Amino acid sequence: MATKPLIERNILPVLREALQAFRVVVLNGPRQSGKSTVALQVAGEGSYISLDEPAVLSAVKADPMSLIQGRTAPVVIDEVQRAGEPLVQAVKRVVDDSRAPDRFLLTGSVNFLTVPTISESLAGRAVLLQLHPLSVGELEGRREVFLDKLVRDPGSAPGRDSDWELGDYLKRVCEGGFPEVHNIPPQVRKNWFSSHIDTVVLRNVAALTGARRVEELPRLLESLAARTANELVLSKVHNEIGLGSSLTTADYFGHLQKTHLVHQLRPWSRNLTSRAKRRPKVYIADTGLAAHLMVVSEKSLTRPPHTGLGQLMETFVVNEIVKQASWLDGSLGAVDLFHYRDRNGLKADLIISLPDGRIAAVEVKSSITASAKDWANLEKLRDLLGDQFACGVLFYSGPRALGVGDRIHLRPIESLWQT
Repeated sequence: MATKPLIERNILPVLREALQAFRVVVLNGPRQSGKSTVALQVAGEGSYISLDEPAVLSAVKADPMSLIQGRTAPVVIDEVQRAGEPLVQAVKRVVDDSRAPDRFLLTGSVNFLTVPTISESLAGRAVLLQLHPLSVGELEGRREVFLDKLVRDPGSAPGRDSDWELGDYLKRVCEGGFPEVHNIPPQVRKNWFSSHIDTVVLRNVAALTGARRVEELPRLLESLAARTANELVLSKVHNEIGLGSSLTTADYFGHLQKTHLVHQLRPWSRNLTSRAKRRPKVYIADTGLAAHLMVVSEKSLTRPPHTGLGQLMETFVVNEIVKQASWLDGSLGAVDLFHYRDRNGLKADLIISLPDGRIAAVEVKSSITASAKDWANLEKLRDLLGDQFACGVLFYSGPRALGVGDRIHLRPIESLWQT
């Protein structure tokens, strides 16, 4: 059987730079997103320890210090959360003996800071990076620069005309970004996603949290997929699936976040104290997984009216921008991502808080045409915010890249990965 060619990951320069600056680098991300492959690429002649191997895991649990001490750096420890606190404490002791960087690269399929068996955060010694499923640019062999250029020149949105059609986008949406499902038949992909859900739930959630009703988690995930790109009201989710108490539902939702299957966008407001009072929006972290859970395909999504099309397209665009934020040039500063909705119904699907204090607002439409009513919210937000508004971008499935008003841009979705 032919081996799939290695796909260059856009986070590699950021990861290499982090290893040169920090004693410990933690690379988090969902299972099967490619963490082990990336870690081996940057480790070079270093040492590799996989805690997915039962014998190795037993040895690390019995005597973590003897297994990691004296190894060639950087030492890669794959799925570090499986060994728990003793291993992390041993890593801490080793790096405290020397302040030299590039000592350990730890990977984890569960958010390192939320594992209940690990209380040591390696604060001051480690930096945390996030590896997401493959971006479209990575699948196309490109390094996306949309967010990079937006930060460098906030008054404009990069992009040009596109020859992508709706079907091209839907193929990427339904395939998703997990390396193993790239270019495989839909039926095989369906089986892979079913197995992936079972593996993550039984292997990660059950082992690390002791959750008693893990068999209910797939139903919770399905309920969240039906709500992807919508504001999250956990009480409604709880009433729908009946998962014990409302606290149990909230806890189990937290488990899905820890395993990187779902993520949230916080609400944005100029008044920081009011931000927490509004609801976040929830997203399935991979649109291929979302499409599987929603039981939709490229063909079914084109049969109008399909309510899931808009949700999946927004999830797709938001996830692509989240991925670009993970490898943004550090010298440019950091961005933060939110959504916006006020009491009068004014909204933006995505708010990008830029390093200079201004914001860029994003709206997403799945249609191949757009008119003034589609970017009306962006204009209202511009008029409300004045100079704080850098630009507004309406992404759609059509071909033309246009300026449609003062700081308002119409862009094909392909603009996100055009070079």
